[in-house]
Amino acid sequence: MRTSSIFCVAIGASLLFVSCNNDSKPVAIQETKAESELLHDSITQYIPVVLTTDTSKLSAEEKQVLKLLIRAAAVMDKIFWKEAYGNPDSMLTALKDSAAREFFSINYGPWDRLDGNNPCLKGVGPKPAGANFYPSDITEEEFKNWTHPMRDNPYSVVSRGETGNLMATRYSEAFRDEVAEAAGLLREAASITTDAELKFYLELRASALETDIYGASDVAWLGMKNNHLDIIIGPIENYEDQFAGIRTAHEAYVLVKDMEWSKRLERYTALLPDLQTKLPVDAAYRKDKVGSQSQLAAYDVVYYAGDCNSGSKTIAVNLPNDEKIQQEHGTRRSQLKNAMKAKYDNILSPIADELIVPEQRQNITFNAFFGNVMFHEVAHGLGVKNTITDGSSVSKALAEQHSALEEAKADVLGLWLVTRLFEMGELTEGRIEDHYVTFVAGIFRSCRFGASSAHGKANMMTFNFLQERNAFTRNEQGKYQVNHAEMIKAIDELAGRILKLQGDGAYQEVKNIMATEAQIGDILRGDINRINQLGIPTDVVFRQGEKVLGL
Repeated sequence: MRTSSIFCVAIGASLLFVSCNNDSKPVAIQETKAESELLHDSITQYIPVVLTTDTSKLSAEEKQVLKLLIRAAAVMDKIFWKEAYGNPDSMLTALKDSAAREFFSINYGPWDRLDGNNPCLKGVGPKPAGANFYPSDITEEEFKNWTHPMRDNPYSVVSRGETGNLMATRYSEAFRDEVAEAAGLLREAASITTDAELKFYLELRASALETDIYGASDVAWLGMKNNHLDIIIGPIENYEDQFAGIRTAHEAYVLVKDMEWSKRLERYTALLPDLQTKLPVDAAYRKDKVGSQSQLAAYDVVYYAGDCNSGSKTIAVNLPNDEKIQQEHGTRRSQLKNAMKAKYDNILSPIADELIVPEQRQNITFNAFFGNVMFHEVAHGLGVKNTITDGSSVSKALAEQHSALEEAKADVLGLWLVTRLFEMGELTEGRIEDHYVTFVAGIFRSCRFGASSAHGKANMMTFNFLQERNAFTRNEQGKYQVNHAEMIKAIDELAGRILKLQGDGAYQEVKNIMATEAQIGDILRGDINRINQLGIPTDVVFRQGEKVLGL
């Protein structure tokens, strides 16, 4: 990793030196009274939520294993701090204001993840687009011309050598101590559990952390079908790398499977191959075969760490990301039911009370919210993985623009799937209108995540498109009403548009769309301000861990 510089922090009458991730010269950071008040206001964006589950359903053995999984997950937090910012200890010591400390911890650095990564303290410069994965002075041209075999390796850190040349270090080497600690805890858990599938996965995942080779452990993870406990752990998503969209950040989820809900979800996966053939786009853009072995499962999540715990919190996961494994073995769409319910109760429902017309307020339901999120994850597996132009991967062709467009695809195709499943009689609970109205309310929730989030960009683009197509209207009182027929047509049109952009690998066109269409207009900004003024939180922050669970 690159050498960290020193920040000079002035707090009160004392002067402190703080290690940060930036390569720039030392700067003075002043924590003023006005800033403290702003930070206190910013903290109210997050509502504390206790992450728990019914531990009475766990055996003594499972409780032992769960403790070790939580400890392994906590190690991912240590690594992610290094990837996103640097060593946080000095800054946490220097910041005497409790709100400043909490804000710094929630955001894994001094940049507000819900406000376009704007600095939260004077003297802090912009967040490097490549976070701590690259030297902060790297240029696109320099990286493009770098002919190193690990240039596009998602499990490596790029730094500068003594002569200023670019060099790459594998994660297993860059984070050697942390990797050894996490792998040891996973192996200890494997030695205790009598669940053969879980044991096999934990042993392989420990080895994967040590070798940076994850394929076998991903397949083993998909092979677990009857496990009660689960952990998703390692470098997984590339959202933090906004420079090249290549390098993945460390994170972990510790999960307790909801066996009853998971069983209810199983039947939808068998329908995916047929639905792929019916996508609203020319045949060339839906030629990929979609396996029916993909899984849907519901969980209580009891611990978040690292990337997934930074800023806005994830409520569903579709993994693994390896496209070859997806095609050969499918994916698992994990619905984090308790976290989802917390966001619905504390955020989405109050937003709907303010912004949805009274006559459609009854269409806001948790089941519709759960279904929309679930089919968002299912939709990630639809479309094509390689461009129809030159056969390169869609993710590589679209580079840093891929994540936002992929999230938009999943949003819109998820709603397209819901519509088709109601037409097929496969979805019978509630009404299709529930999903449409809840989806629109959900856009207001996600748009508040800001332009730095792939999910936020996706929702802004979707909102503007649907509004232009009259899928919903806004009355003089500032309330929104969904127009059923127009919504169906707009969803088909937008889904087809996104699938074609991906299939064509249309990098520049997608970049232009994100720059012009994924923006918050004045009216939407005003409505978001209304929500903020009501004190409705933007997201949740977790109270979690062994003590919370009573382990």
